[in-house]
Amino acid sequence: MNAILIKLFATALTLSQVTTRPDAVRTQFDPAKDGGQVVAILRDGCAHMRKSFDIEDINLDELISTAMEDPSAVAGDNAPKILHGLDIAELNTSYKQFCKGENPANSPFEAAAVIAFYNNAVKDLPSAEALRDIKLPSASVILDAAGKPYSETFETHGRRLVVPIEGVPDLVQKAFVAAEDKRFYQHHGIDERGVIRAFVGNLASPGRPAGGSTITQQVVKNLSVGDDVTYERKIREMIVASRLERLQTKPQILGLYLNGIYLGRGAYGIEMAARSWFGKSVGALTLPEAALLAGLPKGPNYYSPDKYPERARERRAYVLSRMKEEGTITEAQMNAALASDLGIKPPDAARQDSGFYLVDHVARETRTFAGLDTLTNASYTVRATVNAGLQSALEAALQEGLAAYERGTGRARYEGPELNLSEAIKRIEAAAPAPEPAAEPAPAPEAKKGAKTAKGADKAAAKAPAKPTVQPAWQRALASTRPPLYDVRWPLAVVLQTGKNGTRIGLPDGRVASLEPGPARGKLQLYDAVRVRLREGKGSLRAELRVRPTVQGAAIVLENRTGKILAMSGGFSYPLSQLNRVTQAVRQPGSTLKPLTYLAALNAGLQPNTLVMDSAVTLPPIGGVGDSWSPKNYDGGGSGATTIRRGLEFSKNLVTARLLQGGIAAKAPDSLQRVCDVALEAQLYAECERYYPFVLGAQPVRMIDLASFYAAIANEGARPSAYALEAVERDGKPLYRHPDKAPVRIGSADRVAFYQLKTMLQGVTQHGTAAALSGISAYVAGKTGTSENENDAWFAGFSNEITVVVWAGYDNADGVRRTLGRGQTGGHVSVPIARAIFQAAWANGVARTPLAPPSPEAKALIADLPIEPRSGQRVAGGGFIEHFRLKGGQVADTQYALVPRDTLYAMRPDAEDGDYANAEDGADVAGDLFGNLPGGRRTTEDPFAQRRSAETDSGRTADPWGLRRDRREEPQAWPGRDRYGQVNPVPFGSPFDDEGDTRTRQRRRDPDYLFGDDPGY
Repeated sequence: MNAILIKLFATALTLSQVTTRPDAVRTQFDPAKDGGQVVAILRDGCAHMRKSFDIEDINLDELISTAMEDPSAVAGDNAPKILHGLDIAELNTSYKQFCKGENPANSPFEAAAVIAFYNNAVKDLPSAEALRDIKLPSASVILDAAGKPYSETFETHGRRLVVPIEGVPDLVQKAFVAAEDKRFYQHHGIDERGVIRAFVGNLASPGRPAGGSTITQQVVKNLSVGDDVTYERKIREMIVASRLERLQTKPQILGLYLNGIYLGRGAYGIEMAARSWFGKSVGALTLPEAALLAGLPKGPNYYSPDKYPERARERRAYVLSRMKEEGTITEAQMNAALASDLGIKPPDAARQDSGFYLVDHVARETRTFAGLDTLTNASYTVRATVNAGLQSALEAALQEGLAAYERGTGRARYEGPELNLSEAIKRIEAAAPAPEPAAEPAPAPEAKKGAKTAKGADKAAAKAPAKPTVQPAWQRALASTRPPLYDVRWPLAVVLQTGKNGTRIGLPDGRVASLEPGPARGKLQLYDAVRVRLREGKGSLRAELRVRPTVQGAAIVLENRTGKILAMSGGFSYPLSQLNRVTQAVRQPGSTLKPLTYLAALNAGLQPNTLVMDSAVTLPPIGGVGDSWSPKNYDGGGSGATTIRRGLEFSKNLVTARLLQGGIAAKAPDSLQRVCDVALEAQLYAECERYYPFVLGAQPVRMIDLASFYAAIANEGARPSAYALEAVERDGKPLYRHPDKAPVRIGSADRVAFYQLKTMLQGVTQHGTAAALSGISAYVAGKTGTSENENDAWFAGFSNEITVVVWAGYDNADGVRRTLGRGQTGGHVSVPIARAIFQAAWANGVARTPLAPPSPEAKALIADLPIEPRSGQRVAGGGFIEHFRLKGGQVADTQYALVPRDTLYAMRPDAEDGDYANAEDGADVAGDLFGNLPGGRRTTEDPFAQRRSAETDSGRTADPWGLRRDRREEPQAWPGRDRYGQVNPVPFGSPFDDEGDTRTRQRRRDPDYLFGDDPGY
């Protein structure tokens, strides 16, 4: 028996059962015993079909004979592929046997073969009850902090918003019924007339095959049996559809259909489609909009208004005519709808292009805090803390900063275009006529005001739309593409010209620019899609190529008082890596952890002007076990006595280590324990590794925890808990709301210590290792950090309102730690990114206010007194105003608590020899350690005040101690030695020379990463 004939008879057996005996459909027959019963069922089915067509007053015999009596009509080269190999004569003989009661001797029918195919097709048949109780995968809408739609979260094939059938207007329901299943309310799941019409039509007319499926069958196909184009699927679909009709009402089935179907633009279901295509809810759809959507299920891509607007108009016209035939609308309504524009939103407006790491984090918080297994099992409204404008700007700043690092170090490599648009452009050119001339420009508003109202003969001309400008194919291809790196903020451009005449690119808005190809010189091909940065100004538009860096980075913006995450990016680009390096990774923080040690010292009673020796130190083994620890500054030396303020501002490793030696507790291990106590209470770690290099940032930390700690410094010790989920609702009913709770106070240090630390961190941004922020240092305090071998570059800082943490480095999941390169410190790599983020925050609604004075509680225990900033010596008037802790109403004088006065006198250079030029820390400029200038004069100048008045963004800033050269000077090569004694020249005043004290050593760099003598540490 012919294989195709077997499949047709098995399908006919199914159709016969569901139409003549829907309550007793058999899913198994015995090939040896049930042949006669199968023949009887097929004859009953054919009789039912003939009766149905008689009712419709159509001669079924004539329909079938038209298709079968001329075999050449279906057997030639133009026949549908599914019919090749079918003997039409056998089909005709079978028809006469089962539908006309004949018993031909040459019957091709073999019951056993048909039964075997049927039994196999219905094996493991899905349950119709599962559809009755099904919960459709749904998309949840995420709103930003302003309450505006920001994102959606959904499963593959599940971007839908489920809406009850009662919420779908009657007009919309009728539009879909008219287009897809006009007998929906009459049949019982299978429209036998439609099936036979489709079968006969497919025999008689080659081309796009008709399916004859009802809305119920489409529900089963979409949600149960799948969409395989096979006879097996059709058999299973008909049985389940017939059973579903007995379990659910027509409105319930229509609701499943309208919520389940795919309608283009990634939208499943009528509600999501209405929003994606028209920017409105289904309840607000107009007649032409409803008709357009109702025409899409037949072929969402084929009739796409984006790609084929004319096809979409023709399909809409068909739906409108069907609605008019059914009496749903009047002829006048139909004509008005036919004349209307398609009215769709631009596709780009429906796409999320930022915040993917943050949205993932919000989804995780819904599981943790709201107890939801997933946001896709229902349509939720999720309110997030994200500031949409700041989020986009943060991503742009991070991406540009990482790319700038690689360009600056010569590590940028062009690995090919993001994609090539040649094929897309060819398809567009083939599907559309040649571009027509652009339309005349619209009249200016002034001219419109004076125009007369069109009447009479002018009326038709007034209504005629102006000829639209036809976009070139490359622009249409560029506008419709979804680039692989869809969250990268640089514009995507297409290469239009290469060669000796230069490179030209086209932009999405139609402009053309010349391109500086950089590392891609000689490698670009026609229609490559590349990322660029525009340089707009006088003359022609220019662009620079931007290459995706291999270095990674992350950044977060936290609201200090509440802990709200306003913006966050866990990597360069979400499509490249979904690992959120803010919340899911730990890295060595380097010197960004040093404030812990200084906080413990300040809380122990030391003052910011306390002197500490910046000189070699060896700390004994903890508990007598292991080796002693002898950390070093980067240049292997020290600068003598310095204040702890300056030790933090210039990130002195030796000063930090010496604070453990009597600055916090009497013994170094006890001091380390107190630092650990602060770290644990600040929730930086779940467990503190008690070894000395901890104080220099050796133990890896999560960025989000570091951000909360710096927010606590801004809050004088009140640590907020970072969160991104504000609330969850379903159908307008609240399911979860973030509790209002005050930040938790870190009791290991008091308000005074935290405020003193805050002012010291402001010194870091004024003239220390983050002096690149000097132009905004009135508003920002913070700390740079660089880990061992420059593997990690950090900046953590805050304003009154927000905390910003930035990290850059290479991923090391493969176990290989890769350096950023010599001189690539936190101040050089991360500070510029942080600066851009602060500026973006101020441009997106975050207040810009000078750093706040101490709280009333702290102010009562603080005295502001002038000092000479280098030595920390108190002076009678003028000078830098330091903030001293009061104890018993008096200033606790700890200036010489760690470095006795006698020691300093012994170190003092011989004034009579006039050797001030060789004095430690450049005393020839700023005076000796006691504020004395040559000739017995004393300095009372307030260098910080001078600096504030002289701050600029150009890099030339006031320098009260002569510490820094103008950064715009030509670099001079000065030799220096690394921690192992090797000579490594670094330009003095170059971009590498941006961290550390430069007055007494030949180059300065952030020494954050020096944890000890062990090269392997």
